[in-house]
Amino acid sequence: MPPLVIDVAGLNKHFGNKHVVKDLTLQVNQGEIYGFLGPNGSGKTTSIRMLCGLLTPDSGRGTCLGLDVLKESAAIKRQVGYMTQKFSLWDDLTIGENLDFVARMFGMARRRQVVEQALAELGLGGRRRQLAGTLSGGWKQRLALAACLLHQPRLLLLDEPTAGVDPQARRDFWEEIHRLSVAGITVLVSTHYMDEAERCNRLAYIAYGNLLAAGTAGEVVANCRLHTWEVSGPGVHALAERLRQMPGAGQVASFGATLHVSGQDGERLQASLQELTQQTTIQVTAVAPSLEDAFIHLMQHAEDPFAG
Repeated sequence: MPPLVIDVAGLNKHFGNKHVVKDLTLQVNQGEIYGFLGPNGSGKTTSIRMLCGLLTPDSGRGTCLGLDVLKESAAIKRQVGYMTQKFSLWDDLTIGENLDFVARMFGMARRRQVVEQALAELGLGGRRRQLAGTLSGGWKQRLALAACLLHQPRLLLLDEPTAGVDPQARRDFWEEIHRLSVAGITVLVSTHYMDEAERCNRLAYIAYGNLLAAGTAGEVVANCRLHTWEVSGPGVHALAERLRQMPGAGQVASFGATLHVSGQDGERLQASLQELTQQTTIQVTAVAPSLEDAFIHLMQHAEDPFAG
């Protein structure tokens, strides 16, 4: 087994009377791409900031890059690249000037050489004199990643890095992430996109501070013990509410022109669907539950303590 880059247990964080992260336990292997999923406000960003030394946990224990997350946060920061949700570089500087400024802050030797290498590796050389504020979302994303990599971190923490960028930019970004993983860099990435989650070696699902599931995508789906049917036919979406009321139906979700109906009591749900096919013109086909089906199931069983 590769060594553990992240190995924490029982991490907690409060903001006032809000318990934002509850007993987080997480292990991430060297060179792994580890997905971090969950709804907005679930504690993902707070967890990432505790791991990279920007926030000190209220309690718990563990290490990041072999360093104590409670006592050695300054040393952790020097070996981690953290890409925030919001573009945090300087709009009124060019791409080259932004990277040079970041390199200065790190006090890097051979600064110009390092910047030139980053420009080349991320395909930014032709835009080096373009103001960062004029870049599209995809190019801002590349610039932010280049800045994260300047000091050659051993661990990348990426907080929803592809939010708001086009599909081609997302694909290009993930190709770069896999290249970095092959080179031995460990990546912890939070995302809302199921196709991105499936690109990860392993993943964890956190909701309202609680870690609800962890493992490979296949393991997370299997552990939900769902049985899923695809329902199709004319006017199928008008039947969604009726499907939700059927015995055995735990959830109903739209998938393009069809609906996915899932539940943990497969025999009961199948009987309900067979009865419905005799009364309507819909078609029902058993399908393997998807990762999205699993996360909808997990979300339904997670209570928002701050709701209402």
